[in-house]
Amino acid sequence: MIAINNISSQLCRKLLRKFFAKYPNDRLKIRAHRTLTKLLADQVSMSGKPGGWAGGVVYAVSSIGVGVPGVLNSELEEVFGVSMGTIYKRAAMIRKLLIF
Repeated sequence: MIAINNISSQLCRKLLRKFFAKYPNDRLKIRAHRTLTKLLADQVSMSGKPGGWAGGVVYAVSSIGVGVPGVLNSELEEVFGVSMGTIYKRAAMIRKLLIF
């Protein structure tokens, strides 16, 4: 599990950098990185595609039920390389785990 999380952590951080380079938002960036750090500190098993987790983090910390402000769902799918279904699923897991 630790090896999976180390790889996932690195890839998630890379994907978050890519996302925030394309869609700058300092407040959201800070919240996303804090959330990812909390997931890793809690040793949440991050199996599956890192794009799902990174996209889920962004969606979980920014969405108020209508998506990520200023970003189309198709753009999220493109940046993170996963479907919105995967992003929704990971965001729901993250919210449940961290009680948003």
